[in-house]
Amino acid sequence: MPHPYETLPEDRFWRTGVADRDALDITGLWKPKHEIRRRTRIVTAGSCFAQHFAKALVARRYRWLDYEPGPAGLTPEQRKDYHYGTFSFRTGNIYTPRMLLQWLSWSLTDAAPPDEVWEKDGRFYDPFRPGVEPGGFASPEELQSSRRDTLRAMAEAVRGAHVFVFTMGLTEAWLNKTTGVEYAVCPGTVAGTFDAEVHGFVNHGFGALMGDMTAALRLMFRANRRLIVLLTVSPVPLTATASGQHVLTATSHSKSMLRAVASELTQTQVRVDYFPSYEIITHPAYRGRFFAPNLRSVLSEGVDHVMTQFFRDQAAAFDGEAVTPQSSAIPPEDALLPDPPAPAPLPPEALPEEAMEPELSEAEELRCEEEILAAFAPDQRHG
Repeated sequence: MPHPYETLPEDRFWRTGVADRDALDITGLWKPKHEIRRRTRIVTAGSCFAQHFAKALVARRYRWLDYEPGPAGLTPEQRKDYHYGTFSFRTGNIYTPRMLLQWLSWSLTDAAPPDEVWEKDGRFYDPFRPGVEPGGFASPEELQSSRRDTLRAMAEAVRGAHVFVFTMGLTEAWLNKTTGVEYAVCPGTVAGTFDAEVHGFVNHGFGALMGDMTAALRLMFRANRRLIVLLTVSPVPLTATASGQHVLTATSHSKSMLRAVASELTQTQVRVDYFPSYEIITHPAYRGRFFAPNLRSVLSEGVDHVMTQFFRDQAAAFDGEAVTPQSSAIPPEDALLPDPPAPAPLPPEALPEEAMEPELSEAEELRCEEEILAAFAPDQRHG
């Protein structure tokens, strides 16, 4: 009787699966659990890299949904500045599983966010999405009204989507020691005032990350029994770390933890899958070819290659055939789900197939609260 390794395909061996191939010819990294069709209702949230998914889906005419499109008449640049169309709702970046759980608790349960507001130069900033309103809000009431709109949009998105794509980015965060609530960024960076008696640093371990992500999934699945969650891990390194470690090893620690959580959830949860955009960008087999010279920003050709693999692996798994719906599968297009709102109008240049690549590849083209930390590097403090 042959032993198991005698009958394995070539992609199970390093030499035939990786070393003997050009990196761009490495295929089959994802074995998707669920078919995603052009009309599948898809929403996106998470760290900066999640924005690339939305752009690529729209460019390929997949049904990415924007549940908080914003007021009519905004220019494309204004939409970017005010975080409309960045994700499927105007939360700004959601970097950690704890932040996701907070937002879901506020939008899907009776839990209410704290009244805390940050102030700077007479303007008011939301501690949980400080970058969504350039220059801040005119009053705390305006801030809270805007946040309520976002919470409604997020609830509608969870209940109306077929697929929720969430990109995990960080394990490090800052919290309020009294309430335990986690902030989007460190107080005092974008706005507000840092107080060591009030604000504390946390670097979530595997148990906490698993617990938070499992609780977040439970809330989403309770709200939408047909929902599929597709996890990714951002390949973008940390801008800065407060862990006491070198930023390189802190990045490795953070991403490894998140990757392990994604793997565990994919193995144990039928309705959860993981797409390896992290490996495609960061693995040594690709020799760093997808990073800009700063070794942090992902080049447009890297994003393009990631999304090409996404659609190619979908096609390879399902070969264009309809999948018989099961309890764990994405529902048919006529499933009895509430119709989502119409997405915001897109600029014409986003529609053609050839517009699949983002216009710019540098991180500043994305909307990322974490980027503000770069301004506090030693070579920037007295510039």
